[in-house]
Amino acid sequence: QVKLVESGGGLVQPGGSLRLSCAASGFALDTSAIGWFRQAPGKEREGVSYMRIGDGSTVYADSAEGRFTISRDKNTVYLQMNSLKPEDTAVYYCARRFLGTNWYRVPIRSLSPTDFGSWGQGTQVTVSS
Repeated sequence: QVKLVESGGGLVQPGGSLRLSCAASGFALDTSAIGWFRQAPGKEREGVSYMRIGDGSTVYADSAEGRFTISRDKNTVYLQMNSLKPEDTAVYYCARRFLGTNWYRVPIRSLSPTDFGSWGQGTQVTVSS
């Protein structure tokens, strides 16, 4: 059973940092891509960062580049968020896309939320003074 559990959200002041965790179980992580997404009230869900687990390649949204870092340790994928801004306030989700045995041939830059089949429950991040 595929399971993704996010944690680490909370309230932080502008300029602060948070590290989100996504604990994955029930599937082979190495043939998957894991994405971090966020959804603010009244807005569409958007991709923040993706990692192709097999080789560790990563992509970032323009809004995350230089401030956020996606990483992996065993069965947990992290999103380190620094220099947080009020516009980063959202519910953050991690999700999994199965890439298959030819995972290295699958480009991840163009993936969208609809390409990911398994989702966690989300964790709230609020950036406010």
